[in-house]
Amino acid sequence: MNQISSGAGPQAMTHILVSLTNGVATITLNRPELRNALNDEMRAELIAAFDWADASREVRAVILTGAGKGFCSGGDIGGMRARLDAPAGEVAFNGWKRQKQTHRGVGVIRNLSKPVIAAVNGAAFGLGLDMALACDFIIVADGAKLSMSFIKRGLVSDGGGMYFLPRRVGLSKAKELILTGRVVEPEEALSIGMVDRIATPETLLAEAQAWAEELSQGSPAAVALTKAILDQTFESTADEIFTLGREAQAICYTSAEHRASVEAFLNKTKA
Repeated sequence: MNQISSGAGPQAMTHILVSLTNGVATITLNRPELRNALNDEMRAELIAAFDWADASREVRAVILTGAGKGFCSGGDIGGMRARLDAPAGEVAFNGWKRQKQTHRGVGVIRNLSKPVIAAVNGAAFGLGLDMALACDFIIVADGAKLSMSFIKRGLVSDGGGMYFLPRRVGLSKAKELILTGRVVEPEEALSIGMVDRIATPETLLAEAQAWAEELSQGSPAAVALTKAILDQTFESTADEIFTLGREAQAICYTSAEHRASVEAFLNKTKA
């Protein structure tokens, strides 16, 4: 296993851990004493870690998880306190700037050109659940709790949950979960499609690792292009998807993996 140092990326990292095993990068939120609540520094480090993973040829898939007993409890309450203490005339603009950073953080997860699995090891509340939903797949530890808890703070789901959740559970169920902010247990989450798999706490990361390795066996070009097109499916017409598919296939025709596969097949047939 290659451990990425705390200096990985454009800045030193103190709240994010990154490791690399068999082509799978594990990015760990590391504020366990606060259930990995997100502050501005952690957001910046998360972006740096995902940017590194996207650029690195060694990385073929990513696992996002949390240190300690929680996955992510959402936004840091200390940051909320500072927002309330700011001069009234600055609150809205400060919030707008912070939201840009939040959305950039969620965006680097969703738009990664490689498969991303959220390994939810404990509570995923608010923005923490939004980040898990931004991943391609979610595996959750038995006993973990999930909640779209924004409504309990007088807020709306601001990390993409209002986009991602309806695509997983349907519009009506998404409205119910967001408007109540109730806690969802793993079995219910699996039954409604909110998550994809359940594991024991002891096997969670091992199962996520094996799944990530399985998902990342294909040509990096084909995987990246497929992800990019599928993520536009619900907003596009059939003809638009066909067009994107034609363009992507033209790129794949030139890839080393496609050439090697065809040559291997033809040589086997000839023999």
